[in-house]
Amino acid sequence: MYQPTKTSRPLVIASVMTTMFMVAIEATIVSTAMPRIAAELGGLDIYSWVFSAFLLSQTAMTVVFGKLADQFGRKPVILAGIGIFVLFSALAGLAWSMPSLIVFRLLQGVGAGAMQPVAMTLVGDLYPAAERGKVQGYLASVWATSAIVGPLVGGLITKHLTWSWIFWINLPIGALAALGYLLFLKEAPQREKRSIDVLGAVLFTLAITALMAFLGAVGTGGPALAASAAAFLVLATLFVLQEGRAPDPMISFALWRRRPLAVSNTACLLANMALMCLTAFLPMYLQTIQHRSAVTAGFALTMMVLGWPAGATISGRIFPNFGLKPVIVVGSLFVPVGASLFLLLDKDTPVWLPATGSLVMGFGMGLLSVCCIVLAQEIVDRSQRGAATASNAFSRNLGNTVGAAVFGAVLNLGLARNGFADVSSERLRQLLEQGRTTDAALEGALAGALHLTFATMLGVSLLIVVAAFLLPATDIGRRPRAPSQPYAPARGPTEAPNG
Repeated sequence: MYQPTKTSRPLVIASVMTTMFMVAIEATIVSTAMPRIAAELGGLDIYSWVFSAFLLSQTAMTVVFGKLADQFGRKPVILAGIGIFVLFSALAGLAWSMPSLIVFRLLQGVGAGAMQPVAMTLVGDLYPAAERGKVQGYLASVWATSAIVGPLVGGLITKHLTWSWIFWINLPIGALAALGYLLFLKEAPQREKRSIDVLGAVLFTLAITALMAFLGAVGTGGPALAASAAAFLVLATLFVLQEGRAPDPMISFALWRRRPLAVSNTACLLANMALMCLTAFLPMYLQTIQHRSAVTAGFALTMMVLGWPAGATISGRIFPNFGLKPVIVVGSLFVPVGASLFLLLDKDTPVWLPATGSLVMGFGMGLLSVCCIVLAQEIVDRSQRGAATASNAFSRNLGNTVGAAVFGAVLNLGLARNGFADVSSERLRQLLEQGRTTDAALEGALAGALHLTFATMLGVSLLIVVAAFLLPATDIGRRPRAPSQPYAPARGPTEAPNG
């Protein structure tokens, strides 16, 4: 069981924020440089795997490292994660081909799978629930900052330096974070001898890999879809059997069967699905249908990353007074309100409308995300806090991946309904790159397909509300009210209370 000792909370939280910044900025800074990387390394046909490989391994390993943090302590696990992340960041900068870059990104994601859940768990260890929301607001601001700074830094590095520096920049940042944990995070040594469910970890990783392959094949059909589905079913069955017989299983099904945890994780999964739709398809609509600049599209999306930390900060301040469920419910209601505004988009809609929708959705997600993390951490005892926190992070990462697959399939379905099922990728790429086209039919088909994705996003947002209302009422994290006392005259210094 993890036992913290005296530690320097502000300095450890500074290390946690540095760690989260590395994970958060990774997607935005790499995406900016990828056209240059593809031009130098080739392999445009496997371009998307640079992102998918990282997300795949991060998602698969989140729960594994969360469990290991409960067994062996937070400090060794997060230091190992930083070491893996920094090592393969360095190697990614030395990649000589697109396949080699994908392999290094896959292994870099393993480190991220350790860093994210353990950093979040440390916040739960160091702060009581009533104070934790404020710290979670700080972490939300890190994600917002990375979303804004990442593309700018990536563009500057690509313009003035070699693209390798988008990966090598992690080396000094990682060293600084690791130094903070080494100097300021104090843990009691772990004296319990525990077995390690290695087979369970391997089966779990392979099952998640098969699941991601299946989600990536949705919409394309073919033998890959059937093969990945069959592989996932077999591996998932073997994993369940292994966890039932393991003396110290990697994943406790009893933990996942707890209704509050299951419902809150479901809400987070659905919220991240909606988030993926917003980030992937709003810029596409603004640039290809409304013919706006990338800067304008970025402004509309940036409003979401401004609303998120605002919601997270407010959530951390109010849930000790009102409780977790009311704040989660209110946050869930904001998400479909914001999502509904995107159904009003047309060719001449002013940019303030999608910007407002992004702001409202981000604010709602910020409100519920903090409460869901606190709920996951407080519903279990300290010995399971790492696994519970990892389950929340896993749900978020899985929501991103499922969202990318589902909404990509919806977009393809929308194109097919408008007679463009066989549109070439080159034809669509030209439309996306040029921002305008003389092919009005294709532009109209894309507009209809994007409206279908926004309608689906609204449907997913409404499911978040359903999940929030299904959450059992709980007093977890709520600050107890002092009982009212009848008036009594003051006693002298020598008088004692009766009884």
